[in-house]
Order: sequence, then structure tokens, then C-alpha cells
Amino acid sequence: MSLTRVQRAAQAACRRMADRQTPFIYNEWYVAALSREVGRELMARTILGRQVVLFRKEDGTPVALDNRCGHRSFPLSRSMLDGDTVVCGYHGLRYDENGQCIEVPSQCNCSGISIRSYPLHRQGPVIWIWMGEPEQADIDKIPAMPMLEEGWVTSEDYMDLKCSYVYLHENLLDLTHLSFLHANTFGTPDYARAEFDTDISDDRFLLKRYVVPTRLPPVWAKPTRLEGKDAARITTSDFVSPALHIVHGEFYDIALDESERPDQRIKTAHIPTPATADSTHYFIVHGRNFALEEDEVTEFMHQQLMAAFQEDVVGLQAVSQMIEEQGDSDDYYEISVKADAASVAMRRYLKRRAEAELTEREAAVAVNSTPNKLAPA
Repeated sequence: MSLTRVQRAAQAACRRMADRQTPFIYNEWYVAALSREVGRELMARTILGRQVVLFRKEDGTPVALDNRCGHRSFPLSRSMLDGDTVVCGYHGLRYDENGQCIEVPSQCNCSGISIRSYPLHRQGPVIWIWMGEPEQADIDKIPAMPMLEEGWVTSEDYMDLKCSYVYLHENLLDLTHLSFLHANTFGTPDYARAEFDTDISDDRFLLKRYVVPTRLPPVWAKPTRLEGKDAARITTSDFVSPALHIVHGEFYDIALDESERPDQRIKTAHIPTPATADSTHYFIVHGRNFALEEDEVTEFMHQQLMAAFQEDVVGLQAVSQMIEEQGDSDDYYEISVKADAASVAMRRYLKRRAEAELTEREAAVAVNSTPNKLAPA
């Protein structure tokens, strides 16, 4: 099949954007788990292609280690937690919270045996992990989640997404799909055609959409008491980092003067942590600043939102399967449209970051592996 000029240009444009084959960005904080997931049981999780074991010490401090014994690679997640140490279930080597082997039952000396430990930091309902160069692990660079501030009520959840995290970020930056993929949940027919603004910088990508006037779907209309009223639905999609995307929503009765409108906003943290090239840990933290004492509102909104986000999972997995089956063919292309401006810029940013970091790692390996010609033979 011969491609048109537009199709060939689309192919060239795609090569400049991150996709499922783009290397991971390691020097970034990612969420390893919901805080409630990690306890006194050894928990295995794949993060950025690496096998990690998570647990809590007796004082509640979370720990993350490589999930393999340094002796013969037995999975530590299938071993035993003894106090604050992990005892390998194969030959009994014992590791402390820092990954240092402190006991080898078959010999007296265990110096020099260790596995990697990973910096962790708890932030409300989530635990962040640093998978990159240890000396760069600065907790001040963990992105803020404003819904965790005082005066907000939150709920959280987790989904296993069989798709690259790149496509989840893209999904979140163009919510045009709400009118179609989410037609049965929180989408409305007018959403896709609503006006929007974009704010694109070197490392921050934002799209703000104004759906005014509109009739809100139940997930927003019932809790805000705007059912049956002409309302405003103003939504901001904000790419914060490779590990965090925040959606802000504001709702009000357009018949009311600005001074009379109740402050009714939601903020949802969509938190993708790559597991493999084609799978993502998809964490959700949803917050609102109204109906703070109404637990039934929390439950209603959570169930409604998770039903909608499950539609994203189904849709993105269909996209991922198609790309996996067809994406390497010579006649494959994807054409971007106006609403893709922010997501295209974001994917180019991810590709630049990933390739720059890969170049740095390869250079470091080359330096460390070069023989010292001045050393005696």
C-alpha cells in the first residue's frame, strides 16, 4: 500500500513522540503502591521493568528492595519476613532494610553481599519510590497533590492497565473522548465540541475546556445539587510529571451571580507507574471540597468515577492491542488533530527525557567499564 503525503508526514511525526518502545525515565518519583496495600506481608511488584519487594518494618516504615536474593536469585517475595529482616526461602541469607546481607547460615562472613534498596516516601494515601540514581533522590521533588490539603475529602483506588503509560497520559490530556468512550458514564454530547485553551511549556502541558452551558452527568450533578439546571463544567487537564496527571473540575449554576456561587471543585490525581512496556499500575486519588461530611457522597462519586475510569482501561487496552499487532508495519500511521496539541508536545517531551537519560546511563557504563591502562598488569 502506498501512503499519501499526509500519511507519510504522520509517520514521521510519530517517530518524534514517545510510544510503547520508548525507554523508561528512571530519575523520577513514581508511586509504588497505595499505602494500604503495603503491610507485614512481602509484596511483589514490577516497577519500570524491575522486580521489587515491598513490606513494612515493625514500626510501620515502608521498605523496598530488589526482589531477588543476591546469592541465587530466589524471589524474596516468596521468602520470610522476620522482624525487620527478610530471610531468603532458598538458602536462608538474611537481608536488612538497606539490602545488606547480615547472615549467611553456611558461613561466618557475609561481607560484600547486598541487594539494592529503593528510597520511599509516604504522601497521604500513596507511597512514592525512586528507581533512578540514588544520589538524585530528592523528596522535595515529589510532585504535590493538592487534593490532600486540609478542607478536601479523598478516596483512592488502583487498576491494572495492560497498556503503556504513555497512552494513558495522552488519554488524559485530550478529554474529547468523554463524549464517546464515556457516553454512558460522565460524558455529555457537548463536551467534545466545547472551546478549550492550551498552555504548553518545556515540561508542563495543560488543557482547559469550557463546557458552558451544559447539563451535568449524575456523578457531578447529584453531589452539587445541580440536577436539571444549566451549569458550567470547566475542566483542566494538567500533566505534572511522567508519574502524575491532575484533572481539576469546577461546577456552578450559570444563573447565579459569581458572588453567589458555592465553591464546588474536584481534583483527581491520575497516577501512572509503568510496570512493563505494555502494562501500567494506574492509581487514582480523587478529592472534593464540598459535602465534606457526607460519606454517602464519597461512596457514590467513587463508584461512578471508577466505572468511568474502567471504560478508559478497556479503551486503552484495545488501542494497545491494535498498536502491538499493527504498529510495526510499514504502512502504519496515526494522524493528529487540533485537540492533540498538548498530548503531542507531552509525548515529545517524554521521548527527549527518556533518550537523554539513556545516553547518560550508557556513557556512565562505558566509563566504568574502560580498563585503567595505568594500572599494573
